[in-house]
Amino acid sequence: MTRTLTPKVLVVGGGPGGYVAAIRAGQLGLDTVLVDADRLGGTCLIRGCIPSKALIHAAGLFAELTRAARPEGRFGIHAQPPHLHLAQTVGWKDGIVDRLSGGVAGLLRKAKVKVIAGHAGFLDAKTCHVDDNGGGMTIKPEHVILATGSVPVDLPFLPFGGRVIGSAEALALEELPERLVIVGAGYIGLELGTAFAKFGAKVSVVEAADAILPLYDSTLTDPVKRWLENQGVELYLGAKALGEEAGGLAIESGAGQRHVLPADRILVTVGRQPATRGWGMETMNLAMDGPYIRVDDRCATATTNVWAIGDLVGEPMLAHKASAQGEMVAEIIAGRKRRFDPAGIPAICFTEPEIVSIGALPSDISPDKRVITGHFPFMANGRALSMDAGGDGGFVRVLAQEAGHRIVGIQAVGQHISEFAGQFATLIEMGAVLEDVAGVIHAHPTLGEAVHESALDALGHALHI
Repeated sequence: MTRTLTPKVLVVGGGPGGYVAAIRAGQLGLDTVLVDADRLGGTCLIRGCIPSKALIHAAGLFAELTRAARPEGRFGIHAQPPHLHLAQTVGWKDGIVDRLSGGVAGLLRKAKVKVIAGHAGFLDAKTCHVDDNGGGMTIKPEHVILATGSVPVDLPFLPFGGRVIGSAEALALEELPERLVIVGAGYIGLELGTAFAKFGAKVSVVEAADAILPLYDSTLTDPVKRWLENQGVELYLGAKALGEEAGGLAIESGAGQRHVLPADRILVTVGRQPATRGWGMETMNLAMDGPYIRVDDRCATATTNVWAIGDLVGEPMLAHKASAQGEMVAEIIAGRKRRFDPAGIPAICFTEPEIVSIGALPSDISPDKRVITGHFPFMANGRALSMDAGGDGGFVRVLAQEAGHRIVGIQAVGQHISEFAGQFATLIEMGAVLEDVAGVIHAHPTLGEAVHESALDALGHALHI
């Protein structure tokens, strides 16, 4: 017998946008139901951000042990050559995922959110049928929050299956591929390529653009490119993947030459697309912006009391954007006045070295808008040198308006600088000027001193360069 629920809010999708929306709605006293056919946490937690960072951390440790096992040692430390049991590493990673997914479930219970495991399908904008393996149920909410996320883009001439894998399968490999070819030099491909190179795989990267991480300027990406080349990673830029062949991947180089790259695994990471199929979106009378659901600055769709958040509504496809939108929509439904208008959203590439960027890049600045730039290298930072993190070309760069000195963009490259993202976002969101940063006493010795010095440099009087 089909059951019927009539909650105030129905959230479809249990990722970082959906579960945050549901928790906040529950905290505000709204009768809330969350439906998800997968494990709680979504792509980011289950097969994306969290597991990839765990693998990257383990790979870094393995690489350090390998360097210490060389005859010359490392910092006077001499170690035995390490042995990799990738299945055990993956098991450790899975344990972290299990713990965090269980934590999300606990938070939803605490907020009194009813969680239904099953596939949601809309019959119309306010009627959702859920197949939950228990006879099914119908949900007729007052408000719907769509948070179905995104899925990997596949290539028709290189379909997933066999040797051809996506990022989720790469994170579950229990044996290290001797030869790994990656199609796509965006952040997902390079993060995983960096990890597998550190584990000892022979990695090749094929990218149609003429540069890695093509959304960033070469000043930011050059340190990453140098590291890849120094580690023996082969970069085929301006090249086309043609398809799988016996023994590997056929490509056409930038010079028009065709050859086959040997590969035990071919990892396709050419982007992600919104998950708009399979749950009845066509019944909801939603307006679209290309592949994305069109929303206003409150994440309201063209259909009354239907909201969409996260990857469904466009770039940037980032978990923290989805979470912020989910929290906002829950508060709007509860009667608060909110709109989504961040001054900046930080983006991070967990490559070697890491890249952080928020706000304007130099290429975003039109010639008629005069800006000044401050730049401070980590090679002049004592803490970086004491961590052996000063020789990879890393730096902090700040862009500010010439008139008034308001900071409009901050970028950094270097080890551990992902942890700077919060400080950078705070400076941009609070409308800080260079003098604000210059006037803050930064602790010594820390990497954060480079932020202070970059502001001083923009003002014309850096102290340590």
